[in-house]
Amino acid sequence: MARDTSNDTPVEGFDDLVDYLAQGCRPREDWKIGTEHEKFAFYADGNSPVPYDGSAGIRVLLEGMQEKLGWEPIVDGNKLIGLASPIGQGAISLEPGGQFELSGAPLETIHQTCRESNVHLSQLRQIAEPLGIGFLGMGASPKWSLEQTPLMPKSRYEIMSAYMPEVGSQGRDMMRRTSTIQTNLDFSSEADMRRKMQVGMKLQPLATALFASSPFTEGAPNGLLSWRGDIWRDVDNNRAGILPFTFASDFGFADYAEWALDVPMYFVLRDGRYHRATHVTFRQFMDGALRDEVPNPEPTLGDWINHLSTLFPDVRLKQFLEMRGADGGPWRRICALPAFWVGLLYDQDALDETADWTADWTVDEVQAMRDTAPEKALATPFRDGTMRDLGYRALAIARAGLQRRAKLNPDGFDEAHFLAPLEEIVARGTTEAEEMLRAYHLRWDHSIEPLFEAYAY
Repeated sequence: MARDTSNDTPVEGFDDLVDYLAQGCRPREDWKIGTEHEKFAFYADGNSPVPYDGSAGIRVLLEGMQEKLGWEPIVDGNKLIGLASPIGQGAISLEPGGQFELSGAPLETIHQTCRESNVHLSQLRQIAEPLGIGFLGMGASPKWSLEQTPLMPKSRYEIMSAYMPEVGSQGRDMMRRTSTIQTNLDFSSEADMRRKMQVGMKLQPLATALFASSPFTEGAPNGLLSWRGDIWRDVDNNRAGILPFTFASDFGFADYAEWALDVPMYFVLRDGRYHRATHVTFRQFMDGALRDEVPNPEPTLGDWINHLSTLFPDVRLKQFLEMRGADGGPWRRICALPAFWVGLLYDQDALDETADWTADWTVDEVQAMRDTAPEKALATPFRDGTMRDLGYRALAIARAGLQRRAKLNPDGFDEAHFLAPLEEIVARGTTEAEEMLRAYHLRWDHSIEPLFEAYAY
């Protein structure tokens, strides 16, 4: 989750909200790739979760990274809860259950993304290993109960944790027991945003299937391949999932802003203090609903930016687009996810082909895939075939798109080779989750403990 913003620019009306989104338009030559990845911290001795406090806790880990990197501390109250590059080259933050997240810098190529991830993980190991801490790359916590999982001392998480049971059955699991890889991509215009949003929404269930890696809950198989994907089916359906209105031929920034206005808020941030605001929508806030409840109750641009960060659709619109459907996973997946989406969306021929291919997919069809993918992954039916068939086609388009981009590393290789882990999955017809289950039954003697070695970074 993003660092919360303080921006005191007054919001005068609806046009200001729309204009903020529209300001994200950038010429093609300025497009960047932002990649975020989360991972579960665990103690190597016993594979138990790492709390915030203690002589070998998350706070000490953050302090060590701060000393190593020289990054600026992000503090909530008197608690260190993240680090930010002083020159805008990324941030480290904590998800609610202590998942350690790198929000990468906006970069030009996937080669740079992989180098960034490699450097981060190497630096993190240097600090973590003396503390006896390792990091697990998969989509959901395979062992710990919700009660065993710590809650990080971040004010917005306290608000969310109290609110989640009011609006869904799996919100606290989402917060504390899931982990993701996410890619953030640019657009050049409202029309370009529309096409990328629509392609992204339609193919997000495929991303869930390709990256499925969460088949265990509390030490045993859970009957799913992406438990994380299933959790998102009932977190808070006012702010999550497929957004049918984005499928419209004239969808634009104003439509997203209208939707966001009527989603309940989580909080208002004033002078470093979080004020719970889950009882009002942003529209009601603009109409004065918090006038007697918070200091300086007039909405600001910072309030709008923070509100946008608390919306959780499968593709989220800010001043860029966030692709949110993938489970966390091994290191190669950190590079594979941006390769998948950049190949489809950043090459014009690839975007044209994908948009034409998916043009007649209906909301109901996409919703059905989204509902089924957590259980069946590549075996999810679609029309006369399965999602595996969609995977073959999407990856072929993405590979061609990356080859046309022709972003070469020093050895002369383009970005297409980063798709290899996904191409292997489609070729063999089994996801990482199914490989985990096979190992659990055949090699690991029905124990999930070997996961902590096999899938550690």
